[in-house]
Amino acid sequence: MNTYSELKDDLLAINSSLASLFSKTDIISGPSNPVFKDWKDNCTLIHKQLSEELVRVAVVGSIKSGKSTFVNAFLNGDHLKRGAGVVTSIVTKVRRGPSLRAKLYFKTWEDVNADMNQALVLLPEFSKTDPDNAFDVRRREDREDLEKALAALKPDQRISNGVCDANNILLTSYLKGYARVREILSTDERSLVYGDDRFEEHRAFAGSDHLAVYLRDMQLETNCEHLAEYIEIADCQGSDSPNPFHLAMIQDYLNQTHLIIYVISSRTGIRQADIRFLSMIKQMGIIDNIQFVINCDFTEHESLRDLNALIEKVREDLSYLKTNPEIYTFSTLLNLFRVESERLSAKDQHRLTQWEGDEEMIRFSDAQSESFFDAFQHKLNQERYALLLENQMQRMRVMTSEAQHWIAVNQEIIHRGADQVKELARKIEAYQDRIGKIQSMVNTTLDGSLGRIKEELKKETDRLFDQKPEGIVEQINGFISHCDLQVMSYREQLVETGFTHTMYSVYQGFKQTLDEYMANTITPQIMRHVREVELSIGRHLSAILEPYDVMIQDALAEFNQSLADIGIATLDHVNRSVEIPKLDTVKSIAGLVLPPAMATLRYSARIKTEAIMRLGIYTAVHLIKRLLKKPIQDEAERQFDALKDGGRRMKRETEKSIRFHMRDYKENIKFQYLTRLADAMANALKEMLVKRFQDHAENLLNMVDEIQSQKLDKVRATEVLQQMAHLAQKIGENLDRVKGQLPTVYAGNEKMYAVR
Repeated sequence: MNTYSELKDDLLAINSSLASLFSKTDIISGPSNPVFKDWKDNCTLIHKQLSEELVRVAVVGSIKSGKSTFVNAFLNGDHLKRGAGVVTSIVTKVRRGPSLRAKLYFKTWEDVNADMNQALVLLPEFSKTDPDNAFDVRRREDREDLEKALAALKPDQRISNGVCDANNILLTSYLKGYARVREILSTDERSLVYGDDRFEEHRAFAGSDHLAVYLRDMQLETNCEHLAEYIEIADCQGSDSPNPFHLAMIQDYLNQTHLIIYVISSRTGIRQADIRFLSMIKQMGIIDNIQFVINCDFTEHESLRDLNALIEKVREDLSYLKTNPEIYTFSTLLNLFRVESERLSAKDQHRLTQWEGDEEMIRFSDAQSESFFDAFQHKLNQERYALLLENQMQRMRVMTSEAQHWIAVNQEIIHRGADQVKELARKIEAYQDRIGKIQSMVNTTLDGSLGRIKEELKKETDRLFDQKPEGIVEQINGFISHCDLQVMSYREQLVETGFTHTMYSVYQGFKQTLDEYMANTITPQIMRHVREVELSIGRHLSAILEPYDVMIQDALAEFNQSLADIGIATLDHVNRSVEIPKLDTVKSIAGLVLPPAMATLRYSARIKTEAIMRLGIYTAVHLIKRLLKKPIQDEAERQFDALKDGGRRMKRETEKSIRFHMRDYKENIKFQYLTRLADAMANALKEMLVKRFQDHAENLLNMVDEIQSQKLDKVRATEVLQQMAHLAQKIGENLDRVKGQLPTVYAGNEKMYAVR
């Protein structure tokens, strides 16, 4: 049985042979021949895709569920920082590499300042030395002003909805980490590599908010033999992190993920936070690609019976979200301790010895661990078979068949008489003319249909965002309108800290609630919509072009028959029915990336703070009433009225900001992503359907012209064609061999993990 890696290596070798085959055509037709140039370019692209394309695996779950421990056990080494909890502020991606190293990708100064200006809205006691310029953390005066403003915050202002305020953490982290990174960051994107003896230094960035906040991305490499080269496994932040920005980062990674591993702690089972997060995954349309791991804590369960009761409860809870959930239960820490046994502390060694004394639990955990990784391997091989190997093999078979046809025809005609060559030229021109007419019809139909498809996807996206009352913008503003600011609960704080500080607390609580709503409800709707539109573009285009595919196959059959009529043998071709190009491939070639989920949370910078601060107006009214000797409210009531009015104005300003911001986000999705994807898909289909046949006819006609003009060295050409025919036959046989071996990929023979 052959593994995915072995089959991939076979296809890479076959692809190299194809490239060598096409290079020989230069001797006969010259290096500028368009059809062979396209074939050579395709070989280069196939090599790139086979070598670089990844299966992305996301490891998610709630805080302290054992995600990092799971990944470390999988990697046979304690590489990721464990026990980081909420402080883990970056999705850590791990790939196979030549050695152990960490690559850290940093934000630009523009990114940092944009983050900080977002978080500065309504911060009390903050007045910049230079009010005419936006905040810039590189300016010492700006940092000092911000430090004073943060120091002036009361303890209860550092808490929002029962958790540490995300904006306060963000601003404080940027200030604390500035000295450490000031020489690293630039106006351009920069990166650092920590390898070998410095590898551990990356943990300072992964496990500390004041350094992680400066990172755009983090990627680890390990030479662990259990991690296949085509896999990227990512350790994500806790799904119940109180910071909505963490959830947005996870969503962005999930949007490009092929498989999700959801880790559940046996200490807690399924919690409300898990149900909320899994509901979001279901809304995104990706819950079918998920495996569940119950991370068993041996110290938590007295017996296997007790553990099985928890497993059944988890299964029951999950069944409301996914039919027949795939659940495996084992101890990730046990697996990690085993691979790290020689480096364990005395305390951990004692725990391992104690656990191994419970033979029943150990046998259960080992069997479940083995079953999980067998199923995991099976899914990955199946994914690769469907998404990559079969697709690339089919492309190579088409090119090989066309090359064999070109070789056979040229071998037949190279020594033919002048009359036969002239007749062949006439038939090729007739075929070329027919294909040209089909191509013209395809272009006309496709251009018209593409315009309609684009208009429809624009309308669908507009409806998603704008249609009342179901549209996203109205959903958000409806949420804002009905959001209870709980102003009454701030009366005591208003007396103790004053209006400005209290208004800031009201705003922070409101923004935290709104950000959570955006991340949990709005972003999944957008991602599901985009996923559905992506698939519909391919279906619509394929349906439009299907009749022309039949016409081209008929034209090719007639051309082959016309060659046979004059005694030139032709080869049977593989089925050439047009296939929808793989979305991942088209997006990769076109360089298309969906606008990030993080962008949906960037709405606050446009809120006009001066429109919220209403205390000054109430003070003026108070003075006028005193002058007119009319009844006036006491100071506390005056400030409380100002707070209520400020809250109402804050909500209205946020609604305006949301409308403006989501309009920009919607336009980016439409014009920078979906319409460009439609163009890229149409071009790929057009290429597959028509261009290769037109180029094929042009290539044959060029050969006939050279024979007629006696410019061709027939002896040398005959020798080269014989060499090419032999190589093409061997390539075809190798492709047939690989095709026969592809089903064995499902057997999961390639172990990437073994229980020890």
